[in-house]
Amino acid sequence: MMAAASTVPQQCEPPPAAPGSRAEIFAWTMYDWANSAYSTLLITVVLHYVQKVVAPDEATGAVLFPACISVSMLIAAALSPIVGAMADANRSKRRWLAGTALPGAAAAVLMAAAPSDATWLILPLFVVMSTLFDLALVPYNGFLPEITDERTINRVSTWGFAMGYLGGSLPLLLVALVVGHSEDIGLSDAAMDRAGILLLGLWWGLFSLPSILVLRDRGGPPARREPLNRAAGIAVRQVCRTLKNLRSFPVLLLFLLAYLFYNDGIATVVTQANTLAGKDFHYTLAEMCWLTLWIQWIALPASLIVGWLADHLGRKPTLLACLAVWIVLPVIVMFIESKEHLLYLAVVLALVMGGTQAVSRAIMGSITPPRHAAEFFGFFNLSGKAASFLGPALFALVAGLSGGQTKLAALSIVVFFLLGAGLFSRVDVKAGRRQALDADSPTPDAPTH
Repeated sequence: MMAAASTVPQQCEPPPAAPGSRAEIFAWTMYDWANSAYSTLLITVVLHYVQKVVAPDEATGAVLFPACISVSMLIAAALSPIVGAMADANRSKRRWLAGTALPGAAAAVLMAAAPSDATWLILPLFVVMSTLFDLALVPYNGFLPEITDERTINRVSTWGFAMGYLGGSLPLLLVALVVGHSEDIGLSDAAMDRAGILLLGLWWGLFSLPSILVLRDRGGPPARREPLNRAAGIAVRQVCRTLKNLRSFPVLLLFLLAYLFYNDGIATVVTQANTLAGKDFHYTLAEMCWLTLWIQWIALPASLIVGWLADHLGRKPTLLACLAVWIVLPVIVMFIESKEHLLYLAVVLALVMGGTQAVSRAIMGSITPPRHAAEFFGFFNLSGKAASFLGPALFALVAGLSGGQTKLAALSIVVFFLLGAGLFSRVDVKAGRRQALDADSPTPDAPTH
């Protein structure tokens, strides 16, 4: 066992290897259903609200939206491994899921209730909402190795993303239909956006409840539950020791580094795609909603297909093929001119978007010792967020220096995919699985090789 394990209470036992019940698996996938309202409405309604209503000046709005996302990602990157370690120390993943998801949903409701000219309040609420969204993924993803085994982890992970695409598309469809008739019912842009943000918060909070009520940490409560301040101190020391001893997990370390880069590219494409659509292709809010819906509906079955390919062809070759597509997409953007061409490109993006994330999560789960699921998924979230502010920042920088050339800004993102794919090509997934099994040996102080 790696040195970091010594700070975990000795009563902690590894979770049972048997997969979770159908109820647990369904409840787990329901959180993907719940939080995907944030994902789809963020890049449509929240983006439109910040850039067109809260900060109507085109230059200011274009800076504020990615700036808020960057700040939230930095905070989440710093806190994710600590949250994961604390969840493991007290076996409190369920409580941490409740303590991040529900306040995040509440922040969205408060953001909708705030006056449109209260920039001083709306932007901090935006940052809080986005930060809690990212932090909630730590305990949520930490449940995956507990309710699955090597045989079922791909399937459950991809079903989670499929549920997310369906759950994210329904509130967005409702918003798109209302936006199309906003003039008939007398809704202003500000009122329409605020109603959409309210829907985001209510959807996220309500549909988080099945996961919060059904999922349970394996092994029961520890003999002694550490108080919050002591658990935080243990978590910090554990995180520092884990960072120091990551060389004992070279496959995990290399995968996290690769994921850091290519996930930054994906996150930037997802959050900035509608900026490109609006500026270069003159998409309205309604058209952005329908474009995003088109991506969601294709990504749902596509994520299942990619998961099936990963089961039959292997996770590594499947993920490398997806990354090759991501490398090509920003290059093609430079040569398209019409909305129709952008729609075709969105189809290709949808084919690999969910699959890339699902297979990545499955690989992470397979090389993660179940005893430290939340802690290691904290590092997974850290790897995904640690540099994620760079993508939006680079996008904004290139767009600003080039006089608003968002196509050129999109092309700059290729560097993240190239670095990520190059590093991942060197990851030996089978060796990583062996290292995870060795690390989860029942002997607490056994060295990890």
